[in-house]
Amino acid sequence: MRVVQKYGGTSVADPERMRSVAEQIARTHRRGDEVVVVVSAMGKETDELLRLAEDVAGGDRPGREMDMLITAGERKATALLCIALHAMGVPADSFTGSQAGFLTDTNHTNAKILEVRPDRVAEALASGRVPVVGGSQGVSTERDVTFLGRGGSDTTAVALAEALKADACELYTDVSGVFTADPRLVPDARKMAHVSFDELLEMTAAGCPKPAMRSVEFARNHHVRLHVRSSFTWEVGTWVTEEETMEQAIISAVVDDDSEAKVTIAGVPDRPGIAATLFRRLADAHVNVDMIVQNVSEDGVTDISYTAPKDDLRTSLEITQALADEIGATGVTSDAGIARVSVVGAGMKSNPGVAATMFETLAGNGINIEMISTSAIRISCVIAADQLERAVVVLHDAYGLGS
Repeated sequence: MRVVQKYGGTSVADPERMRSVAEQIARTHRRGDEVVVVVSAMGKETDELLRLAEDVAGGDRPGREMDMLITAGERKATALLCIALHAMGVPADSFTGSQAGFLTDTNHTNAKILEVRPDRVAEALASGRVPVVGGSQGVSTERDVTFLGRGGSDTTAVALAEALKADACELYTDVSGVFTADPRLVPDARKMAHVSFDELLEMTAAGCPKPAMRSVEFARNHHVRLHVRSSFTWEVGTWVTEEETMEQAIISAVVDDDSEAKVTIAGVPDRPGIAATLFRRLADAHVNVDMIVQNVSEDGVTDISYTAPKDDLRTSLEITQALADEIGATGVTSDAGIARVSVVGAGMKSNPGVAATMFETLAGNGINIEMISTSAIRISCVIAADQLERAVVVLHDAYGLGS
């Protein structure tokens, strides 16, 4: 069996955790499996490197040099993990992203993988060694070091699994799998044994932090079996596959997200092209807009509201205010005190009443809905942030998801 194992930053945060991970890799290797390892930077090392860059130069930080700096964290972790493996008698070789054959585009700090040429990794496997690859990095078409962005180690692991035709890709983290809700908010949240790619994609898009959405999308497109599990308990986690059970659960999970803010531009003249101009400018500034609501026009004007990451709120407001001044809109407002709660489940496609249950449950608990968006297997509502925890708990109970 050939398996790719990815270990996140908390899994290798200190020497003790590093040795524990090395022991798990050694067990896998000694039972006869071919194992390839992808590792993230230790603990909060990436945050520390970002802080150092801020201290040195403030906001003037060229993307090329930031990628060179940030990827140093993963290179450090790969070398240390290989040293730990050698101490246990397991032959191992460390590889940077470029040495492992990751070719990316030229978009620094958030590069996209164009191709994986894992020749050196395959050679190490063939010689009975354990390749340990630095996550979230590669080399661009202009031969610069590139960083794949936050969560990029998951994508590295999935891409390697596809390129090497691995039987599975194990994503080790600090949680034991994918749950029906955040266990910190809902004590009786249940770990799911299986979840479909479509459901997990909707969950990650709605705010589920692990695994990274890009990695799930890549795995679905390339038919890579995922196993999300804990590096602290080593118990069986959640399998992510294309198969769906014959009687799919109506709702699989309730997902929360408080990372976005709402922006509203009021008194917009109701004529073609204004919304297109606004969202093109936001896209050009790399602002990832999520939910959009436009009111019905009255007296020739309308209001447009959208949500975007709080980290991009200042940029969003600058762009929206500039357009408002150009078109004579009456004003721009923002609200960072919002959150999104979503219900996800493949079974809702064939079961009426899911939306009604969600809206009735929120209304019955005095929770006002500000915005709504839907897909075939997801319903999301924007509510006040201080009501988010309550919303998750009551919806989890309303759909009978508790253990």
